[in-house]
Amino acid sequence: MDIKEKIYHLTEQLNQYRYEYYELDQPTVSDVEYDSLLRELERLEALYPAYRLPHSPTQEVGYQPSGSLEKITFAKPMLSLANAFNSAEVLEFANRIEKEGIHPTYVCELKIDGIASSLTYQKGMLVLGSTRGNGEVGENITANVKTIRALPKILPSEWDMEVRGEVYMSKDVFTHLNQERAKTKEKPFMNPRNAAGGSIRQLDPQVTAKRKLDLFSYTIVDPEKYQIRTQTEVLEQLKSFGFPVNPHYRHCKNMDEVLLYLEEWKEKRKSLPYETDGVVIKVNEFALYDEIGYTVKSPKWAIAYKFPALEVETTLQDIFFTVGRIGSIHPNAVLDPIMIAGSLVQRATLHNEDFIKERDIRIGDRVIVRKAGEIIPEVVSVVFDKRNPDAVPFKMITACPVCQSPLQRKEKESAYFCTNENCPGKILAGIIYFSSKSGMDIEGLGEKVTETLFDLGWVKEITDIYRLHEKRTELLALEGFGEKSVDNLLENIEKSKSAPLEKVLSALGIRLVGTKTAKILAKKYEDLFELSRAPKEELLQIHEIGEGIANSMAEFFQINKELIQTLWELGIRPTGKVKQASGFLFAGQNIVLTGKLETMTREEATAKIEALGGNITSSVSKNTNLVIAGSDAGSKKTKATELGIPILSEQEWLEMMKQDEENN
Repeated sequence: MDIKEKIYHLTEQLNQYRYEYYELDQPTVSDVEYDSLLRELERLEALYPAYRLPHSPTQEVGYQPSGSLEKITFAKPMLSLANAFNSAEVLEFANRIEKEGIHPTYVCELKIDGIASSLTYQKGMLVLGSTRGNGEVGENITANVKTIRALPKILPSEWDMEVRGEVYMSKDVFTHLNQERAKTKEKPFMNPRNAAGGSIRQLDPQVTAKRKLDLFSYTIVDPEKYQIRTQTEVLEQLKSFGFPVNPHYRHCKNMDEVLLYLEEWKEKRKSLPYETDGVVIKVNEFALYDEIGYTVKSPKWAIAYKFPALEVETTLQDIFFTVGRIGSIHPNAVLDPIMIAGSLVQRATLHNEDFIKERDIRIGDRVIVRKAGEIIPEVVSVVFDKRNPDAVPFKMITACPVCQSPLQRKEKESAYFCTNENCPGKILAGIIYFSSKSGMDIEGLGEKVTETLFDLGWVKEITDIYRLHEKRTELLALEGFGEKSVDNLLENIEKSKSAPLEKVLSALGIRLVGTKTAKILAKKYEDLFELSRAPKEELLQIHEIGEGIANSMAEFFQINKELIQTLWELGIRPTGKVKQASGFLFAGQNIVLTGKLETMTREEATAKIEALGGNITSSVSKNTNLVIAGSDAGSKKTKATELGIPILSEQEWLEMMKQDEENN
């Protein structure tokens, strides 16, 4: 395949893996394989930027926050970190910095396996706690973080500041908690991180309090405002205020000292009373951060080194197959339960037919299993000297495990696909995706509930979701469906009818149409009907829409005319085409938002700028056209002044938009 096709294939493949991992909680590849594919995509996109697709996973950060808790928009995004899996990649990280003539020192901090969180103080009082969410929007967990005993609720000084850290559960608390759950026949937690995540996001803080969570803090947002110049000074300041700080950080003068630290903690970490899966390496001097810069997803001045995956031996009891949303067939291993890095593992990915045959994996074998990146379990190899002589070589199935239709392996692909367009497995996966957070975000209609309704024949396709109100009596008769939960579900389904065009487009799962593409289309078209009738030639006139997306959309709307009509009749009438009377005031401009806005959230401001043709970027550079500075603007405003980039206050920006609207 040519470069353009390869970029398309990798984008689709990685987005499918992201969906399986984040939405279905059924990962089919290890994170080592995922990271390898992601790096290949990043490499190709860097060489051929014109071929990068709008919905590329290289442009996405984190996960979408739940609808259960109040959403919180961060004034300064919580970015993720790029990963390194060996010392060579750590050295490459440093070389990229130093080849620009920058020679920093570094701080190494143990990477705690917990939940990234934000803590906001006003006049020294804790007023807000939030999860990281997708980096831009998190969840309000204020009442829950206040149950963490080690966390100071009142500071010794009346500072207004935001502290970020990692909420975690110790190994002892995790073990005791599972012992108590076993006594009451409750399902045990899989590992300390999941236990911490479920605990900190409880709707009842009394439940959280019983889980005895802990916290390590590691940064202060915009520390320069407090005359703090380095990461080591931040950690010392946090300690002086009473925040728990992991004691094992180290200030390293050069990369030799960094590598010694990594080697030291590979084995030493196992004796810690909490889980850690790596080391965060940061440039110590804050003054260098903007100069070093940022990518879309992460800062270039920090990297997360992952410890080598832990491996264990167990028995492969069986192999079963699942069907993905695009009809791909995935082999999975059933294992004798085994603990790996604090998790009870009973399933593991086998990737595809080639993977199994190359390693000669057979049912009944003793196999080596690892949690690659300490997250996703995978079968690595066979212990051949323990093989039963009667073990039968693997044979790939020839029929779909759900509908029994023939399978087809596409040229130059490792996966098999179900040839039945109406395969129930594929349809079910599509319905689950439609109602998921990435789709219509219908709270209460999760994977298990959807499977139940699908098996009962009540939801055979996505349009049936909007007919469930007709089955309220039947729903109430189901085990586990109380009156409150049923009414909440039906109310959430009704609410989803008012979802904007961009949300509905994402939920429909049109090939190549991700979140960003959906937003672009929603600005252009009045409603779903107008978009569905748009000729391919018209779509191609939109700057960000290429041949692949245009073909995919034309094919989808041609096949699904009846679906669009039915959705419309059921009340799903999404509208787009944000009013553009201003004539694209910020067309083509790269704009940076910094500081706290008084009149709206950062998310709302971003929407206004994008509606007027602007592009929001995270860092100030020579390519920045405009900086909009709210209160407490920090280093970005300073950098803009140095580069001579225009700076508008929030009020000036609002006045500019108002005048432009009046003039048009």
